[in-house]
Amino acid sequence: MLPVTLRQLQVFASVARHSSFARASEELHLTAPAVSMQIKQLESVIGLPLFDRSANSVTLTLIGEYFLVHVQRVLATMREAENLIGRLRKVQTGVLHLGMLTTAKYFVPHLLAGFMKQHPGVQPRLIEGNRVELVDALHRNELDVAIMGRPPKELDTRAEPFAIHPLGVIAAATHPLAQLDEVQINTLAREPFIIREEGSGSRMTMESLFREWRITPPVLMQMTSNESIKQAVMAGLGIAFISLHTVAEELRSGKLVTLRVDEMPLLRQWQLVRLTARVMSPVAEAFRHYVIEQGEAFVAAWFQGIDGDRPMRGE
Repeated sequence: MLPVTLRQLQVFASVARHSSFARASEELHLTAPAVSMQIKQLESVIGLPLFDRSANSVTLTLIGEYFLVHVQRVLATMREAENLIGRLRKVQTGVLHLGMLTTAKYFVPHLLAGFMKQHPGVQPRLIEGNRVELVDALHRNELDVAIMGRPPKELDTRAEPFAIHPLGVIAAATHPLAQLDEVQINTLAREPFIIREEGSGSRMTMESLFREWRITPPVLMQMTSNESIKQAVMAGLGIAFISLHTVAEELRSGKLVTLRVDEMPLLRQWQLVRLTARVMSPVAEAFRHYVIEQGEAFVAAWFQGIDGDRPMRGE
């Protein structure tokens, strides 16, 4: 790709349109030397002259004429992008059908609140569920977008990652394993786990990880909410594999700890998922743009110190 700037393309198009450096400088509110310098830099990058210059006229060379066709396309595309962003910023009313993984409820309402401050007339309709429930809602075309972990393979969707999602093994601060500098995988194989229900994304990830490790730890009990799991873990009933975003406050306060297991925390990504065939409303497109632009920094700040520093593993 040519290392040219948008400003250089704008200057080139203006000079070509007016056949004059002076008129281009007036149109762009630049000095004549500044216009000349932009064109010289552009010609230096391309390696060929774009204009034939004489005392009385400025005309495009053959390469300049070909180049102008593509520059006009680039500038037209940028104008379309600017218009789209302008429309998204001006969205005032409409209904947003948003789905969120149960695990994401610790930050999504706050992320949504930031969006609502910019678009106070929008009416959010928030659906919470586990992975299977969100996939069903997407399949029934009930959601504009869903915030979840792994995108469903059984549906034709578009998924856009926007933030890191760490998962790890947690225990009560008083648990014997919490005192170890390193916990071996074969040690985990003997520990009773408290797990999520069938259909939970974190359970699917846990089971995949256990297969990779070739262990089958005993299951003490199964629960349908992260809140119940972390309360049971704090009570010393067992340990759990869980999203660290669900236990951020407990980790900060020292009520829970993450066990020092090799390759932990396991870093995944939060994804913004939508049906490929669904036409996005202006409100949904505005929310998508907001999340893609703001989501990573927001989640990182909200869970500062929780994500860990290991490299992210792929799905």
